[in-house]
Amino acid sequence: MTNKSIGLEPQVYDYLLQHSLREPEVLRRLRQETAALPLSRMQIAPEQGQYMALLARLIGARQVIEIGVFTGYSALCVAQVLPPDGRLLACDINEEWTDIARRYWAEAGVASRIELVLAPAHDTLQARLAAGEAGHYDMAFIDADKTAYTGYYESCLRLLRPGGLILVDNVLWSGRVADPDDQDSDTLALRAFNASLLDDERIDLSMLPVADGLTLVRKR
Repeated sequence: MTNKSIGLEPQVYDYLLQHSLREPEVLRRLRQETAALPLSRMQIAPEQGQYMALLARLIGARQVIEIGVFTGYSALCVAQVLPPDGRLLACDINEEWTDIARRYWAEAGVASRIELVLAPAHDTLQARLAAGEAGHYDMAFIDADKTAYTGYYESCLRLLRPGGLILVDNVLWSGRVADPDDQDSDTLALRAFNASLLDDERIDLSMLPVADGLTLVRKR
């Protein structure tokens, strides 16, 4: 994993941030606090968060799903651009990390827009489907355990309305997906997931070299 875009020289990456990143102070401080954690590499890149927020604005998102919250940076990026009655369903299992998220969500004034559910995401998604919420959501972001990506994707696709977006993180996996010698279980799962999307006729597809690889899926 990486918390900045892959394949860019440091000088070019700094230029990118200096000439495009509009990061509110609360997001900057959250990113700095997260950077001090042992697993800080799980933090998304700031330019990715800004891009996700722009996509949410472009499609007029009101109902969003996030699978894998960590310290809440991506959720905060998106929640800040939702309308006052918009909602983000945040799925995670780690109370320690999400306690950090809650602090910053409250400070930013968007806590009321975020429903945090601390439970296995598969169970949460199935419960929402059972409650009749298929076709109810506008956008989903998947950034959790890689071996479960296919299951998360299928559930999110059912929960999304036609024209809705699924964003999938870490699809380039620091380049390891292209290394045939890498047989790690996460790498194998991502390779299989990426391959399955190419022939999925239910969607429009684009894989981008943003941060650690970001796939955009539009439900047809």
